[in-house]
Amino acid sequence: MNEEPAGMLNSTQPKKEESSVTQPQPQSYRSFCVALPVSGGKPLKLSGDNPHDFLQFLKDSSIAWLNFPVKDIKKEAEIIAISLGFSSSLTPALLSNYLSAYEDRETELGLMLPAVAVKKFEVLISPILILIRKDLILTIHEENVNRLVRFSRYADAFMRKIKPGLIEQDKISIILTRIIDENNNKNFEHLRELEAQGDNLSKSLLDPMAPRGLIAPEIYNMKHALISYLDTLWATLDVINSLRHGDAELITDSPKLLARIGILSDDVNRHIALSEHMSEVLASGLEVLQSIYNNQLQILNNRLALVMTWLTILGTAVLVPNTLATIWDRTIKWGIRSFLSYQQHYQHMVPTGG
Repeated sequence: MNEEPAGMLNSTQPKKEESSVTQPQPQSYRSFCVALPVSGGKPLKLSGDNPHDFLQFLKDSSIAWLNFPVKDIKKEAEIIAISLGFSSSLTPALLSNYLSAYEDRETELGLMLPAVAVKKFEVLISPILILIRKDLILTIHEENVNRLVRFSRYADAFMRKIKPGLIEQDKISIILTRIIDENNNKNFEHLRELEAQGDNLSKSLLDPMAPRGLIAPEIYNMKHALISYLDTLWATLDVINSLRHGDAELITDSPKLLARIGILSDDVNRHIALSEHMSEVLASGLEVLQSIYNNQLQILNNRLALVMTWLTILGTAVLVPNTLATIWDRTIKWGIRSFLSYQQHYQHMVPTGG
């Protein structure tokens, strides 16, 4: 995305301005390598644009970490891996899995981990490939994943702390553990964003008259995002456990270094528990929402019952006078008829009596 505007600038500006404008921009997307020299001394760093830029640099290194950001990991990862000496089937085997993968082939090891980004209730998942051989750790990811690029700024200081006397498996394990930890920490940060969204939903639930039609979809989206996020944590945990207990030839046998991998597993388990707790809170939120909805229905029913009561009273008030009027009318008519009948009978009996 950042390269297209640069191309437009190149077509309209002179060559002198072209270099001053475009050089700083793509550096964040350039590949980089941090390595410990064979001859010893401080770690060295090198940037490049393709695998061939690093071949001689890797030959002069005892242990190296090489990171490649790409636009399309499915198309470019295999080419990069083959150029750096990995088997052609390793990358496709990793990418064919869902979210994460672990491939141990004795002389080379392949991992795939999920990199998570959260935008409100949308969970974006991108793969990070980690390919390992005895003297190289190669990471490949898409350009939108910048967590390893940030780590590269102080990667040489980190590698400077690695003791030169350690065997290759120990050095590889130390660097690999740090890379996985960096990815995990960035993934964990996005759980806080989900927590913030959940807090906003809680505020909405405080209103007993909150519209159910607006809150219910938000709770569903939140719960769906949590499920997607939990999937990535479980996938990461599978890879870490395989790395810890898989007994790969390229991974250390040192109990101290394996304990570091165990710490990574414990961190993921804690965040899984936290995410599941949030899911339970959301489930209770759905129950609260249903209670609010039931209360709203009960209030409506009560109001309808009150209206019916008043209508009944009004109907009764109208009906009683009508009933009394009808009875009174019939009584008067009966009385008049009885009086007239008695009068006629009396008049008929008087002459007879004379």
